[in-house]
Amino acid sequence: MADRLPPELWSYIFDLAADENVIFYPGLPTSMTPSTWSRAIYGEWKVRTPQDTINITQRRSYATKKAIIRTCKRWQQLGTEFLVRCLFFDNPTKLRDLRHILDRDTSLGWWVRRLHITHFLNGRGPTMGDFEEPLLAILTQTPNLEIFIVDWPMSTAFGAVADTLGTYCHNLRTVHWHVPCEFISKVIWALESLPNLISVHLTFDPALKEPETITLGSAESVRLTLPNLQQLFLKGFCQDFMEQAAGWTLPMLNSFSFDFGANTLNVPDVVGFLAQHGATLLFLDLNCVPALDVRTILALCPILTTFCFNLDWKITPPERSASPTNDDAFNTTLEDVDLAPISLTNRPHEHIQHIGLHGCIYAFGVGYASAYLTADPLRTLLVQRSNDANFRALSRASFPRLERVRILSPLLLQDLNDENGPRAGECFERWESWWDACESMGVRLEDCSTGLLGTLPPEPVEEPDGSDEEEEDEYGYHTGDEEERTSARVSNVAELRELLEECRKMSAEAEQHPPLFFPF
Repeated sequence: MADRLPPELWSYIFDLAADENVIFYPGLPTSMTPSTWSRAIYGEWKVRTPQDTINITQRRSYATKKAIIRTCKRWQQLGTEFLVRCLFFDNPTKLRDLRHILDRDTSLGWWVRRLHITHFLNGRGPTMGDFEEPLLAILTQTPNLEIFIVDWPMSTAFGAVADTLGTYCHNLRTVHWHVPCEFISKVIWALESLPNLISVHLTFDPALKEPETITLGSAESVRLTLPNLQQLFLKGFCQDFMEQAAGWTLPMLNSFSFDFGANTLNVPDVVGFLAQHGATLLFLDLNCVPALDVRTILALCPILTTFCFNLDWKITPPERSASPTNDDAFNTTLEDVDLAPISLTNRPHEHIQHIGLHGCIYAFGVGYASAYLTADPLRTLLVQRSNDANFRALSRASFPRLERVRILSPLLLQDLNDENGPRAGECFERWESWWDACESMGVRLEDCSTGLLGTLPPEPVEEPDGSDEEEEDEYGYHTGDEEERTSARVSNVAELRELLEECRKMSAEAEQHPPLFFPF
């Protein structure tokens, strides 16, 4: 059969079987990327984040590719290139092995399109700096690399890695870097050497030295032009970077995400950045603890279709936002907070269709928030009142084209499942109130899995049998030894039948479901 079809058709079939369309999509996951439910061996449901999903997809893809090249000699010839297209590591020692493989066969590096290094050893053991040499050697042999993701702190290794990327990887489209914030100048120079980037995710850790001693040097005067950049994600201590980026030329930028974590001091000038780049944005995600000026931000982003913000923010009503005094703040009562009308826009926003809500951990009285309800009831009550006031502001008057409101926290969804729904009493009434408000507007209220908020997976009625265990092995995390043993048990004929059947299913599903990530 392998000789009856042309190589181009086999290549297309292998693409479908190995999830190539998902793995090589240039966009990176956003907060609106759906989470999924997964069933553990012991029967409990767990929320799987988008990051875990793409990691598992890469593992499954690698297992499929190994099965392809072991089926017959013809498929081995055609499928070898697929085996190295996507390189995924959660164990950096494998970088040394890969280096030796590429040294023996230099033609293999030409096929590499994606290199992804993720968390390993749970924070113990060696750092990325210990594997700098093999990583640099690998990058010099991968001229067609398009996606380079390192969501593990690179620390001092970043400078040499960035130089190598700029010298050898001119086709790079997507990068995800994790560096200390004093390396901002090196990040700027790295971006300048990679003008074809489409998607950039930067995570800045706290400085390794005193922040006052950090300088940008000559990078401070650089005015970058990134003509193809469409997606920018900034996380962590990115104050100086955002200030610099406000002066850059980013004509194609349409997706911007900002995640400041639990930090409350020295919030970056988000409004200043959006004053320069907000006019072209279609997707805006702002996740931080301190409240931002939502009305001004939405006015600066007139064509947004998706907007995400923190529902815990204390957003002042328009008449109070101008110049509140200390006396006014002191005399504000809980009734004022609850009843004062909140507006998220200065005028109706005609394009927003999807709204994502960060926070909300206190809204339903589940998880660790239930402990705060007893230990610090005033704080919990204030946040819940802010949640209610902000949710009431999601009205047709402000967002006439609104179609969907999504609660974005996977942790909250997991807590709701573990405790079988919201806490009885006021928290359950809050869920009913939000549901009724969305239903009256014809708006879909979702959780982070895109399911209706409040619709949880069914409880297990019996212990999973061997078939469930086999499914968990397929989609869970396993070692190379486990994969070897699994593949050895499957005959080539059975593998071929399963492969063709999966190709048919995936081809049908691809026509029904939207892309996994935010479409550009």
